[in-house]
Amino acid sequence: MLNKSLGPCYNELMKYWLPTAGTWGAVGGVGLVWATDWHLILDWVPYINGKFKKDK
Repeated sequence: MLNKSLGPCYNELMKYWLPTAGTWGAVGGVGLVWATDWHLILDWVPYINGKFKKDK
């Protein structure tokens, strides 16, 4: 539906810009983790989750 309303020109532009947008999205995600409390965010990552357990 979006392809019909925008046309083939925008479809081709989107095809070329998709890797760039994905790269900037990944950079933004890493920047968000760096700028915030990274322990809080990395608690949701399954492999890293067990590395920050506090002994109580």
